[in-house]
Amino acid sequence: MTFRPSGTSMVPLIRHRQQVIVAPVDPSALETGDIVLARVAGTVYLHVVSSVDPAKRRVQISNNRGRVNGWTGYARVFGICVAVDGVARKGAADKTVAAGSNGSS
Repeated sequence: MTFRPSGTSMVPLIRHRQQVIVAPVDPSALETGDIVLARVAGTVYLHVVSSVDPAKRRVQISNNRGRVNGWTGYARVFGICVAVDGVARKGAADKTVAAGSNGSS
């Protein structure tokens, strides 16, 4: 999925209206610092993973300015940002899964 998010909460990682590419992800492979598309408390964010809790199968999502949005389960992590304006995000492609796979095996 390719789109241009709006807002400034992810500057300098992602600037307003930069093109991002998001691919399906294996949530169990996520690490702090990964940028993900996830639903937290009813809102979908393209934000940073700020903490990982593998025992409870969840990640904490934050913007790039220190605001914590909250915890969300692996099932609500829809994808990982693999590129911004054509520049690949280091290590992100290794965490992707084929579309239609749930990545939870």
